[in-house]
Amino acid sequence: MSFKKPFRSTPLKDRRGKTIPFRRPKSKGPTLKFWNDPKPKRKVNWWAVALAFVSVILIGTGLTMRYGPIAIQTDTAPTTAPVAGPEDTLSASFGICDGGNRQNCVVDGDTIWFAGDKIRVLDINTPEISNPQCDRELALGRAATQRMLQLLNDGPFSLEAGPEETDRYGRKLRRITRGGQSLGDILVAEGLAENWQGRRSGWC
Repeated sequence: MSFKKPFRSTPLKDRRGKTIPFRRPKSKGPTLKFWNDPKPKRKVNWWAVALAFVSVILIGTGLTMRYGPIAIQTDTAPTTAPVAGPEDTLSASFGICDGGNRQNCVVDGDTIWFAGDKIRVLDINTPEISNPQCDRELALGRAATQRMLQLLNDGPFSLEAGPEETDRYGRKLRRITRGGQSLGDILVAEGLAENWQGRRSGWC
């Protein structure tokens, strides 16, 4: 039976009295760590960081395309719809325009079809939903479309002509009113439209 010599803390000396330099014995097992050994530096894998960042962006984009952007809620509470008067004689059951056969439907917050005619609401401008410049404009445009749909289906209304009969796209220019109040003004008051100023403003 053989016994290994214990590790000596004092330096060894040869016959002449010279100190023998210490050499750490080779070990077949795990290398022993001493307190004075320098700690290994960990390298940052920047490729992994970049891949994780791109993955988060792609996942967010996919969720937006699948479920659409989150709807924006305005700080203004919905305005009470006006009561129809005796002069309001027009009515129809409106839906959202979809497909080529359009009789009574809403394209967006400022464009509708009524009795087969395409009508541009002449006193307001609402955010675009067909070619929006940002997610905020799309969300506001969808909210304006739904609100105009609700107002049109609330009861009879009137169409008032303006100085011009049609615009450059051939759409009839009309103000939609009920009880003498413009339905477009309701959208403006609720933050879903702006008064028409002869040009479109940005919503982003």
